[in-house]
Amino acid sequence: MDRRGINRVAPSLKWLIWAFVIVVLLAIALAVLSPHFYILARVDPQEVGVRFRSGRIHEIVGPGVYSDFALFADLKRVSSEAVSFSVTDPEVVTLDRQRIGLVVSGDVFRPNVSQSDLLRTLWPEYRGLYVSDDALRNRVTDLALQAMKSCVGDRTFNNNVIGSARDELRVCIDEELDKLASNLGLTVQNVAVPNVILSEEVQASLDAITQSRLDTELATQDVIKAKEQAAADQAREEGEVRVALARQQEEVRQKTFLAELEKARLEAQRSVIQAEKANDLLTAQKDLEINQVRAEAAQGAARAELARELILADLYATSPAYAYLQAVLANASALTEADKIIFTQEGTSPTIVVPGAGIVPTVDTTPEAVPEESP
Repeated sequence: MDRRGINRVAPSLKWLIWAFVIVVLLAIALAVLSPHFYILARVDPQEVGVRFRSGRIHEIVGPGVYSDFALFADLKRVSSEAVSFSVTDPEVVTLDRQRIGLVVSGDVFRPNVSQSDLLRTLWPEYRGLYVSDDALRNRVTDLALQAMKSCVGDRTFNNNVIGSARDELRVCIDEELDKLASNLGLTVQNVAVPNVILSEEVQASLDAITQSRLDTELATQDVIKAKEQAAADQAREEGEVRVALARQQEEVRQKTFLAELEKARLEAQRSVIQAEKANDLLTAQKDLEINQVRAEAAQGAARAELARELILADLYATSPAYAYLQAVLANASALTEADKIIFTQEGTSPTIVVPGAGIVPTVDTTPEAVPEESP
């Protein structure tokens, strides 16, 4: 290569060398200064930020974006989300020396931004628990095992396993575990005991006990059922007797009632007959009295009529003129407008001619007009 080529390459090489030197210097500066600043560091909504300066907690902050330039400035993030755990202890001894297995699960929470004083106090001792979920689960597992042994060991087998006792066991473990975790600034919630593990021997013994209890209860139920059936049969028989007796009593009552009705009807009928007889006797007496009065009245009327006749007879006998007058009046009252009178001589009989065809009257009874006399 000639001298001019070397001169052209030399500036480019210089720039590369300077660029490399600058990058190295920046890397060295960044390595030296990085412990002393952070820029646009974000704290998420489910996190708590712990800001440090000179190796000490400077501030505890909530969600946001932060920057800082200071001696040994740093930002640590603590998750406030629940960390789930599940712990199994295959053998726990009860108060009555029975072995059972137990499974306990729940959620554990680290201090939040409202517990900043607690976080400041406990950070130096338990910072590993606050930044590592695995470390937190391991510690809570140990605490749960201790709480399980404490609660199960204070209770008998029945009080740990049977019925509502399991819920009482869960409450005990929850309270004990939360008390142990509170010393670490942790909160345990949603503790559950999803399963109680029994060994084959314990399960067999429990099944035998359960079967024995079932047999005893079944026998007791049979006895109770037999007693109830006997009582029911007795009650049914007594009911039938009561029904028959009630039916007989009702029949007697009905017959008595009907007899009383018949007696009342006969008495009423007798009263009617007696009344009718009394009325008939009274009517007969009244009729007799009426007939007597009528006879007396007729007798009086006859006497009056007879007296009148006697008076008239006497009058006719003593006064012929009066008798003739009465005869004339009787004859006059006996004639009507249609009657005809025929006068004949004394001692002769009239000739009666019946009108008919070609027959003319022999006597003209039509009165003739009397001629008027001249003055």
